[in-house]
Amino acid sequence: MFRRPVSVAWQVLGLQVGLLVVVFGMGCTLIGWLFNTELTEQYGSRALAVAHTLAADPAIPAAAAAGDPAGLLQDRAEAARNASGALFVVITDRNGIRLAHPNPERLHEPVSTDPSAVLAGRDTISVERGTLGLSARGKTPLRAADGSIVGEVSVGFQAAEIRGYVWRQLGLAGVVAGCALLLGVAGSALLSRRLKRLTLGLEPAELAELMREREAVLRGISEGVLAVDATGRVTVCSSEAVRLLGTGPAPGSPVTAAGLPPGLVTVFERREADNEITIAGDRVLVVNYRTVRRNGRDLGGVLTLRDRTDLENVTRELDSVRQLSSALRASRHEFANRLHVLSGLLQGGHREEALEYLHAVSGSALAAAGPVGAVDDPYLQAFVAAKTAEAAEKDVRLTLSDTSWVGARVTAPVEVTTVLGILVDNALDAARRGARRPAWIDLALLSDDDALHISVVDSGDGVDPVLGEQIFTAGITTCAEEGRGLGLALARQAARQLGGDVSLSAPVGDGHGAVFEARLPHALVAVSA
Repeated sequence: MFRRPVSVAWQVLGLQVGLLVVVFGMGCTLIGWLFNTELTEQYGSRALAVAHTLAADPAIPAAAAAGDPAGLLQDRAEAARNASGALFVVITDRNGIRLAHPNPERLHEPVSTDPSAVLAGRDTISVERGTLGLSARGKTPLRAADGSIVGEVSVGFQAAEIRGYVWRQLGLAGVVAGCALLLGVAGSALLSRRLKRLTLGLEPAELAELMREREAVLRGISEGVLAVDATGRVTVCSSEAVRLLGTGPAPGSPVTAAGLPPGLVTVFERREADNEITIAGDRVLVVNYRTVRRNGRDLGGVLTLRDRTDLENVTRELDSVRQLSSALRASRHEFANRLHVLSGLLQGGHREEALEYLHAVSGSALAAAGPVGAVDDPYLQAFVAAKTAEAAEKDVRLTLSDTSWVGARVTAPVEVTTVLGILVDNALDAARRGARRPAWIDLALLSDDDALHISVVDSGDGVDPVLGEQIFTAGITTCAEEGRGLGLALARQAARQLGGDVSLSAPVGDGHGAVFEARLPHALVAVSA
């Protein structure tokens, strides 16, 4: 038959009670032994003091030396015994023959214990058994006027009286100790109850199993896990979370002081997140937060982090390809329409009109290719052409500044496309939402050795100067649409991967909106002749 194991709370309670009982027993034994020894010495000293008192009376040594013919010693001994409460007072001569004894029948008999040490002139204290039983005794020699030893005085107190006193004191101490034991048991019970409450009713074996399972789960999943308790202090930080965040918050530290990105601190403060995207260093993370409760008790929360950096980079590349394809498709339709016009003019025999039309088309093409021609990199040329076509569809004029010049080729197309695309897209949105008409965007591209400098100005309403650097924080946006506020953070992240940066040069200016600049070192390589 299966027997349920005793819970750890009861084991702890039993261990504590057993320990208290053992300590109490050992304490009582030690105290009793010390108490008994101390009382025995005290009774022995008391007996010796009574013996000294009798020996100091000159009549007693004189009577002992003469053999006590008048019976003086018996009377004096009994009087001293009754006055002191002693078990006996015995006086002997120099040969150890009793001259005074509580039992007259024992007179003139040798004493039952060895008197040689006393008769040699030394005081003694001892516990011995004589004719009257076990007693604590004090003995002193009787000295005549000339200093010679003529006998001894022996006084004894019953040992049973000593032990009775010890047991009475131990009984009283036992009552006090019993009360203390009950208090200890009650305290142990409360401690066990608190221990059970702190462990949520789980046994040590269950806690150990949970720890093993937790380690297996944390190491077995590809997501980072960061857990906090109900007070907002870090309790768990997996190795994957440390890798993704670039920092490892120490257990017990508040999340507000753990060096986490502002976006994650905001998630912990509001205790809610469902597939939110945030930036941590050079990584794009998908964040989820779940509150943990057990039996109605708030235990804190768990934050999971999933890396989306590679996916975000691929998405940006696909956006660039899509924009280029749109520009090429628009150009194809435009050239097809022009060819149809030329074909019709030639078929109708209008050669002069056809020639004039060709001159007009080539002139506009050269005019449009003028600024772009200052950019040697075909990738940048295609990108500017695509963005120009996209802006035209949205009734925004995008122009490449006359000061632009790039005499090198792009070596980091992903980073350059990410930064340039985000800045132009944001400028396009700002120009469309702005009050100035016609809406426009001025783009400047300039190469400096292997570095590419980008400047984007739009006709929008600009950025609130109060925001400042916060505009680059994930989730901060000037747009009211939900799910925005990540672009500038991604642009700065991509620029910093090259060792550069993106900055807000002017939040708003006279006749224009915000001015954003980017510096991308190592993004270009010189074109060989």
